[in-house]
Amino acid sequence: MLCTRLTNARFLTMDPDHPVAHDLGIWRGRIVGLDAAVTSLPAREVVDLQGATVLPGFIDAHVHLAWTGLKQNTPSIAGRTRIDDVLAVVEQAVTRKGSPGAWVSIAGYDQRALDRHLTAADLDQVSHGHKLYVTHDSGHGCVVNSAVLDLLPTDIPHDNGFLAEGAMGAARALRLPYSQEELAQAIGRAARTCLAEGVTACAEAGIGGTLLGHSPVELGAYQLARENSLLPLRVQLMVSADRLHPVAAHEADGIPRALDLGLRTGFGDDRLSVGALKVFTDGGMMARTAALSSPYEGLDHAGQLQDDPDVLADTIVDGHLAGWQLAVHAIGDRAADVALDALERAQRLLPRPGARHRIEHAGLIRPDQLPRFAQLGVSAVVQPNFLRYFGDDYAEIMGETRAEWLYRGRAFLDHGITLVGSSDRPVTDGSPLRAVQFMVERSSGSGRTIGPDEGITVEEALRSYTVAGAFACHWEDDLGSLTPGKRADLVVLGDDPRRVDPSRIGDIEVVATYVDGRAPVS
Repeated sequence: MLCTRLTNARFLTMDPDHPVAHDLGIWRGRIVGLDAAVTSLPAREVVDLQGATVLPGFIDAHVHLAWTGLKQNTPSIAGRTRIDDVLAVVEQAVTRKGSPGAWVSIAGYDQRALDRHLTAADLDQVSHGHKLYVTHDSGHGCVVNSAVLDLLPTDIPHDNGFLAEGAMGAARALRLPYSQEELAQAIGRAARTCLAEGVTACAEAGIGGTLLGHSPVELGAYQLARENSLLPLRVQLMVSADRLHPVAAHEADGIPRALDLGLRTGFGDDRLSVGALKVFTDGGMMARTAALSSPYEGLDHAGQLQDDPDVLADTIVDGHLAGWQLAVHAIGDRAADVALDALERAQRLLPRPGARHRIEHAGLIRPDQLPRFAQLGVSAVVQPNFLRYFGDDYAEIMGETRAEWLYRGRAFLDHGITLVGSSDRPVTDGSPLRAVQFMVERSSGSGRTIGPDEGITVEEALRSYTVAGAFACHWEDDLGSLTPGKRADLVVLGDDPRRVDPSRIGDIEVVATYVDGRAPVS
């Protein structure tokens, strides 16, 4: 007897052997058959989906759950366009913080809305003896007040209180880590948001590190979230590469640096596991720190690498030698050169054709870099909603020629490169359907078309959030398609993305989300 049979629906299976179905049977959390194979079988529960469209659960291959959940409960200055209004929000947050000298966090900072950066002097006006930490929406910078600057070593660079990249990490290190309980609650909040948008599995993009980590024992917070039933979807954890340290392993192992006990990609189970090693090579376009091969339009610099190129390359190679899948953050084309060079060197030293290394973001990729992605078998994990929401700005700072290379779609697919959809939540909107709409239309919120030749079909875009996401996370045996034997993770939609006008895809209702075939969560 089936546990559940879902009927009267249009199942878009993403499986070429059985692309569309009308019935789907579930037993103990797995799909056991489609259509005639299950239609006549008895079931404990039969659910009539009333003609809805059903897809495999969306896989978001690059998110920040803890950051998302913490941000949801942090005072925000998002949407403010005047310095005075920003400072009023900050002062209100300070006033609510009763402890003298306490840290006060503020979210939602983006200097582009204000036409200049906040400064330490601005924040000093409203700090009232507290330490202020205002996080840039990109995650690659912050503004602090003088009380924080006074605690930093004198060699930490800043621009009137704005700290970028590693300098931001130095400020973060001054604060006590978040408790595991607080992080678990934040993870749970973010996971519920993902689930409501049809996401059933995701890859957390960097725990425990200096830049985006929240605690040196952050993995434990995810375990706690799972133990306390706060984790309703599947999560794969990328570990920040700065957690690696030299180890005295046997010389035959060929492992120069590792995590304690040799922990690496693949440890865990189907609900919580260790994924790739996250290596940062540059910053972000929002903060103007993505490393380009020529300067930003209108600026006298080309961004920055996170470290000396040789140091970055050695980290990538050591991670490869230690058996990790690598997720290399590279937004600018110069950073992509560093990543590709290092990955090529790593594969030459120790061929691992099944490693499935990834380049996260791949925000600006020159035409000459595309064959190298393909040759190395590197996946491109992109965030289409960056251009949907920030595309006008990105196109301006790249200039006419380079704007065509932003967050590519068609060029990756035409070169045989696995194109993987993701959000980088909470940097921007996490909705897979809105991202799919952009991948097809290539239209920003203002209606500006960015790189129209990079548009792909609806089916290809859906594949990037299902089949390709599963492949990038080594989940393809269990997830990514509605195939008998795989996990019964699926999303029920109010309409068929292939049959509506592309401009309506992002507004399709997510009716329900199933994980392991369990009762839908609205």
